[in-house]
Amino acid sequence: MGLLLRGEAAQGLLLVSPTFLYALVLLAAPLALVVLLSFWTQNYLELDRTFTFANYREAWTDPLYRLLMLRSLAISGIVTVLTVILAFPIAYFVAFHVKRNRALWLFLITIPFWTSYLLRVFLWKVILGYNGVLNSALIWLGLVEEPLTFILYDVNAVILTLTHAWAPFAILPIYVALSRIDRSLLEAAEDLGDGPLRRFFRVTLPLAMPGVLAAGLIVFIPTVGDYVTPRLVGGSDGLMIANIIQVQFGKANDAPLGAALSVSSMAIVAAISLTLLLVARRFGGAAR
Repeated sequence: MGLLLRGEAAQGLLLVSPTFLYALVLLAAPLALVVLLSFWTQNYLELDRTFTFANYREAWTDPLYRLLMLRSLAISGIVTVLTVILAFPIAYFVAFHVKRNRALWLFLITIPFWTSYLLRVFLWKVILGYNGVLNSALIWLGLVEEPLTFILYDVNAVILTLTHAWAPFAILPIYVALSRIDRSLLEAAEDLGDGPLRRFFRVTLPLAMPGVLAAGLIVFIPTVGDYVTPRLVGGSDGLMIANIIQVQFGKANDAPLGAALSVSSMAIVAAISLTLLLVARRFGGAAR
């Protein structure tokens, strides 16, 4: 029996080893180097490897970096809430009201994945531009006399573009959670006199909450560090922390400070994500 267990353990280790080594070399090692780099100092063209917390002091005390970090968290939070709110009705409709061709609906939801993310951002530039589709339509309808200037190169454009781009990622986990709900629980609530609205808030939403929180995490984590969208449609008022990190690694030639900003951002996002995971576990336990 012991030999059998050892044999199964060896087989399992053999199967896991390539993936583990891949993650170690291409994920863990670069991340460790970034953390190590954040404790060094850039002296023009030379890298001073003396251990110091100066980069973290600057990252946490400089008003500009604090503003960009808070703006990034605020934008990502708004995008997450809007994306989940817009994704939930679609997921609910597919899970509860589509009886035939459900696979076709899921297939249609994934169509945005077929196009380049960069292409979708450029399309929003065309839609929101000064002479773009939206302004042209508003002028043609007589709703405005001149093109609106606040819908592009602003925080609003960043929020709108990110919400559209990440909507499919939010729909799928919510759909999975809704499709697993035992329909007999809804029938029991109806038999006890609950109306549709009361039944939704007392049964459907609590049971779907793990999927909602999972969708929130899927959207929130990558949008905090988004670089392309604020760079292309955000303008100076829509820049986020990832943009200043790129500047530190590039034009500013201060990779240690950029690394400190990166590690600080990861730490903040990790803390928020762990909190959401604890909430999801609580809801998951309550649902079971």
